[in-house]
Amino acid sequence: MKLNGGKRMKQIYKILSLKSLILSIFILFMGTSIYAETTFEKIKRTGKVTVGTEAAFPPFEFVEDGKIVGYGKDILDYIIADLGVELNQLDLPWQGILPGVLAGKFDFVATSVSIRAERAKKYAFTVPIAEGTNWVMKRNGDTSIMSPDDLSGKVVCTQLASGSEKATQEWEKDMKSRGLEGFKELKLFTAHPEATLALANGTCDAQTQTVPNLAVVAKKQEGVFELVGPITDKTYMAWVTRPEDTDLRDYLSSKILEMRDKGIIDEIQDKWFGFRMPIPSEGHLPEGAL
Repeated sequence: MKLNGGKRMKQIYKILSLKSLILSIFILFMGTSIYAETTFEKIKRTGKVTVGTEAAFPPFEFVEDGKIVGYGKDILDYIIADLGVELNQLDLPWQGILPGVLAGKFDFVATSVSIRAERAKKYAFTVPIAEGTNWVMKRNGDTSIMSPDDLSGKVVCTQLASGSEKATQEWEKDMKSRGLEGFKELKLFTAHPEATLALANGTCDAQTQTVPNLAVVAKKQEGVFELVGPITDKTYMAWVTRPEDTDLRDYLSSKILEMRDKGIIDEIQDKWFGFRMPIPSEGHLPEGAL
C-alpha cells in the first residue's frame, strides 16, 4: 500500500527527529567522556577549596583559641596563599578522613597520613611533610620498659585505625615470631591525645605513635614521659588526594618542595618541633604506589 504525501512526510519527520535525538545523546556522551573537569581545575574555577583535617594531632594540626593551628596548617596557609582561593578546612575524626576524600566529601587531605604500602595503592601521596617512624613512649622512670621488646606482656595504647595501630600490631607479630609474649592488651582510642592521657594516668603501660609527635609531648611534659625506641623502619607522613587527582597531588608536592628549598620548612619545624626533619624528593613511596 502506498503512503500518501502527508503520511510519508510525517514518517520522514519522525525518522529525522529520532536521528537528531540519538546524535545529540551521542555528542553529549562523547563530550563528557572526552573531558571531565579535575578537582584542581574546579578549585581554580570556583576559587574555593575544601580540605579534610584531623585537628587532634599536635603539633601538626590542633585547635587553639577556637582555630586550627600547627605545622601542617602553616604549610597549608602557604599553599592557599599561592592558590589565592577561599579555604574551608573541615575538622574531622581521623577514622573519617581517608574514606571521606575517596567519597568526594572534600578536595584533599591536609593532615598527616603515614605512608604505608596498602594506602599508597589507594591514594595519591604528596612528597613527605615529616618523618613518620613509629616509636614507643613510656612513663618516665618505668624501668620495666627499656626497649620495644619489653612491650611483651604490657598494655599498649594507640589510635584506632591509624598507621600506628597497624605498626603496633605488626610489632606484636614480630615479637611473637621471635618467641616473645604478645601484649597483655592493645587499647585503641579515637585520637592520640586520648592515648597519651591514658599513659599518664596508668591505664596503659606504653603508647605508640609517630616520633615527631611523641618527641614534642615528652619535651613539653619533661619528667612525665620518656621515649623508648622505634618499632618500624624509617617512614614518612604526607598529604593525599584521590587517585585520579594526580595533577592536584603534583601541585601540592611542588609547593612543599618549594618551601623546603626556600628554608621555610626548616623555620616552621623549628617553630613547632624544635628540631628538623629532612624532606626527601623521592624514594619515600613503596613499590606499586600511585
